Amino acid sequence: MSIALAQTAQHSAPGDGNSPVPRIAPPAAGLKLPHGQTLVYDGEWRLWTAGAASITIEPVGQMQKVTATANSAGVVSLLFTVKDRFESVFDTRSFCSERIFKHIEEGSRKRETNIRFDYPRRKAVLDEKNLKNNEPKHAEEDIPGCVTDVLSGIFYLGSLPLQQGATYVFPLNDGGKTVEVKATVEGREQIKTAAGTYNAIRVRTEATTGNLKKRGSIWFWYSDDAARLPIQMRARAFWGTLTLKLARIDKKQ
Repeated sequence: MSIALAQTAQHSAPGDGNSPVPRIAPPAAGLKLPHGQTLVYDGEWRLWTAGAASITIEPVGQMQKVTATANSAGVVSLLFTVKDRFESVFDTRSFCSERIFKHIEEGSRKRETNIRFDYPRRKAVLDEKNLKNNEPKHAEEDIPGCVTDVLSGIFYLGSLPLQQGATYVFPLNDGGKTVEVKATVEGREQIKTAAGTYNAIRVRTEATTGNLKKRGSIWFWYSDDAARLPIQMRARAFWGTLTLKLARIDKKQ
């Protein structure tokens, strides 16, 4: 969508003469996360119903645990079946990711992956099993002193000031080589969803290093309020455009 001592984040607005430095910023005082809520999304791919996704975040001691699911449906499921589950844990004090677990069933690809961020050794430690043949994989890659991941990164991005026209750069690791992600605040607009109509901040993200460079962009629309809920997400790549739009918010009883 990781911990240790977080570094001071830097950002720049166009024309200020500064180049953004890829760092993770500790959360601002008073940051509120949507605890006790499950954000449920409807997916659309090339005008077809693609399926549904959900995101839940909850405190676990001084950590935050983010759980996400994605399941294909309709015509898309006939073309390409998806049954994914992700769990990420990050440090509340620093926003550094500690670990991420992924159970992936995408077409014929079925894998379980554990990625642990060993900050004292500056390593991302990946252990993966191919669920079709039980073939294991172990790999280690260098990381900086603090990274985010593909899931907790959604909340990290939403925690930033998101000033109009600003650019933020931060390191993200998904078990391979760390990539630098550039996020640009493009503007504000009103977004209508099944869950309601929101004033939103639109942010475009793209990898500027690594094997994801020039592979497409992902847009996030965050509610323009203190909650900063991710109300819409859109990925555009060579295979088409996938949009996830907030359908409802389920509150824990």
